[in-house]
Amino acid sequence: MGHVIVTSVSLLWILLTVISSLAVFYALFTPKWLIGPQRISYGENGSAVALGPPSVGVFNRCTRMDGERSCGIFAMDGLSTDSNVFPTLWKISLVFFTLGITVMAFTAMAALLSCCIQSVNKKSIFTVTGSVQALAGLFYILGIVMYSAGWGSARVVRLCGPESQPFYLGDCSIGWSVYSAVFGILLTLITASLSVYAEKTTSSDKVSEHVEKGETLVCLL
Repeated sequence: MGHVIVTSVSLLWILLTVISSLAVFYALFTPKWLIGPQRISYGENGSAVALGPPSVGVFNRCTRMDGERSCGIFAMDGLSTDSNVFPTLWKISLVFFTLGITVMAFTAMAALLSCCIQSVNKKSIFTVTGSVQALAGLFYILGIVMYSAGWGSARVVRLCGPESQPFYLGDCSIGWSVYSAVFGILLTLITASLSVYAEKTTSSDKVSEHVEKGETLVCLL
């Protein structure tokens, strides 16, 4: 008979796995990684009007066109898009982030199943999933490094000025999407470490006592 085992640590591990995945996913699809300098428009009467700064993400951007803010994807042809439009290093960054998110999506499902299935082929689902989460964290780190290395590309120079170079933004500033991505990366690495403690709590003597009593639902908070 199967058992449903939930502890405070395993529950926290599940929640952090889901939150970390959503944080990086949300960051990847928002064009707020780099914020360009404020732009000023002058009307017919000579009055200055602030247009709001343009911004760019990994594969999308926001700018003001015909008086209205317009956001869209600049990588219209995917990875085959011209490198002057979609920098090569950003293409590599997108691949790494996509791999990381895909891996984390599977680990999120495994984390949810861990309440009912604690081992697969005699191997703990927690430690296996934690190892895979560490791999996802590595993909994320490589992704953000590649993105920063691409700051010397023609696209960033047009947005941030001629002083832009790898790992230096020139006149631009970091957008909140980067902070969301870094937050997700840190949570991913934390979940990878937390999986070890989740495995210990679900296989503890207290859990074994409840299982031996014939309880099918074991909840230790």
